[in-house]
Amino acid sequence: MISEAGSWQPLTISPGTVGDTGGDGGLLGYLGDGDRLSALLTEHKALVFRQFEVSTEQLGAVLDLMLPNRLAYVHGNSPRTKVGRNVYTSTEYPAEFTISMHNELSYAAAWPSRLAFYCERAAASGGATPVVDAARWLEELDPQVREAYAGGVRYQQNLHGGAGLGKSWQDTFETVDRDEVEAFLSESGAEWKWIGNGVRISQIRPSTARHPVTGTEVWFNQSDQWHPAALGDETALALAKVMPAEELPQSVTFADGSPIPAEYVLQVRDRGLAAAVDVDWHAGDLLLIDNVLVGHGRRPYAGERRVLVAMSR
Repeated sequence: MISEAGSWQPLTISPGTVGDTGGDGGLLGYLGDGDRLSALLTEHKALVFRQFEVSTEQLGAVLDLMLPNRLAYVHGNSPRTKVGRNVYTSTEYPAEFTISMHNELSYAAAWPSRLAFYCERAAASGGATPVVDAARWLEELDPQVREAYAGGVRYQQNLHGGAGLGKSWQDTFETVDRDEVEAFLSESGAEWKWIGNGVRISQIRPSTARHPVTGTEVWFNQSDQWHPAALGDETALALAKVMPAEELPQSVTFADGSPIPAEYVLQVRDRGLAAAVDVDWHAGDLLLIDNVLVGHGRRPYAGERRVLVAMSR
């Protein structure tokens, strides 16, 4: 949807939209038409379900319709806790930091097509989830930046075996079986090497993607989140200055191994955030996004905030 100001906005759906006076009953009926939901999501890219006052107890039934065959968060790099059947906290990154725009698991060989966010508790202030039209994000970048990224990027992870910086491989892959990890990485086309109790993973991925239905080309990589120049966390930034890149929990280069200039990743980060639209939360709200057409992030906040996330292919 295009607003009067000319910028894209998610479509808001309320009880009045579905002919219901409130509660989740009307919402479940509305979501039961999967073809309509898919068409709306492709057209509008993101849908906000507001004033249905969906409770945590009702969430599973709603997600079953929004996200058939929910996925586990395997190979995810964000700190989060599993709280239900493939339902997770959206992130446990410190509240004072902005999380820049990104498409979930865009660094991986396979990614979810949909994400659903659910607000269990809204922050006292701040804490919006910004969303950005990923095609516009691509257009906002300078031509030399887009050209430099045309060959793709190389991501590297160092996952420890239970003690160390960042996530462990057991948490990342939700298993303690090395054979399962190797099978997953082989299927994804990644290179890996076991180092002591940990594993080092390297994988080359494209910088853009095309939507499978519309064919729209979008910015689709997380180089700014993997590059030390774009880190907002001062502790992590200081660590990146004293450790070789190949030993950091995660790092990124261009596909040929050449460094990505700091000014490029800062442009990517800042223009994505500048083009984003904030979705402010109220308890019981849901946000459904097309994970290729839309990037998302998080604004800093104060007070208690609990937003859950689930995904599907």
